[in-house]
Amino acid sequence: MTENAISLRNISKSYRTGLRRKRKTAVEDLSLEVRAGEIFGLLGPNGAGKTTTIKVLLGIVFPEGGSGSLLGEPLGGRAAHDRLGFLPEQPYFYGFLTAEKGLELYGKFFGLDRASLRQRSGELLDLVGLSAGNHLTLDKYSKGMLQRFGIAQALLNDPELVVMDEPSSGLDPVGQKEVRDILVHLKELGKTIFLSSHQLSEVENICDSVTIVNRGRSVKEGNLSDLLAARGLTRITLKGGGPDAAERLGQVSPQVSRQGEETLLDVEGVRVFQALEAAKDLGMELVSVKPYQQSLEELFLETIRETSA
Repeated sequence: MTENAISLRNISKSYRTGLRRKRKTAVEDLSLEVRAGEIFGLLGPNGAGKTTTIKVLLGIVFPEGGSGSLLGEPLGGRAAHDRLGFLPEQPYFYGFLTAEKGLELYGKFFGLDRASLRQRSGELLDLVGLSAGNHLTLDKYSKGMLQRFGIAQALLNDPELVVMDEPSSGLDPVGQKEVRDILVHLKELGKTIFLSSHQLSEVENICDSVTIVNRGRSVKEGNLSDLLAARGLTRITLKGGGPDAAERLGQVSPQVSRQGEETLLDVEGVRVFQALEAAKDLGMELVSVKPYQQSLEELFLETIRETSA
């Protein structure tokens, strides 16, 4: 497998829309890299260019500028497609088929023989929590069950790279946890996962790196742990001190908040001892002192606000 499973360099794509056929830019000068064997998250608000980026990757649409590669093969070619699995955001399946018959149909596109298909289908249906031998047709499935079936069909060919657009759509919290476990398991098997999702907690839990896009451009990218580490800030968690404690601690740092009975104080590293002395003077109990790390939601909202002005 190549070092980078996906590489995009200065990709641009626009469409003509409306009665006047005015050209609208969907992706502009976008570059990103996905290392082989990692879980990568593509994030952005609605209309940011995520789906267009995925379509360019899959060769469904062709960019007007830029270049790239998929599993070491040039974009737009067919050589990498046999090594690729895909789950779109709103998949459509033939409703008159059962899950087993549906997988049998899609498996034939990859040239899988009947015996291999039967074994593979059973394994995948068990993996996604759908019973092999269930005679319900797909038109009787709930949205969540169809999403599980979609994940199974994306894995039929044992792909090296799996591209998923909103894989947890329609799933309850239990189903979302099961999907996360599946994706982590695929990574352990050496697969590369390209994930587009609005479920930021899901991305924060499993992704190794992310790219945030806004208005068709990449506005933040990198290793997720590095992006979330707020360098230079230390979070001090305290208890007690009375109702005016937060106000008095605000003289040390403006970043003071309350969570239940605890007071949270975020200070620059050079002022940690000053903050601890102030807390001691107030008779407060020290709960913890640790480097402060943003949540992905905080990072995402901050980035989108800064780049939408």
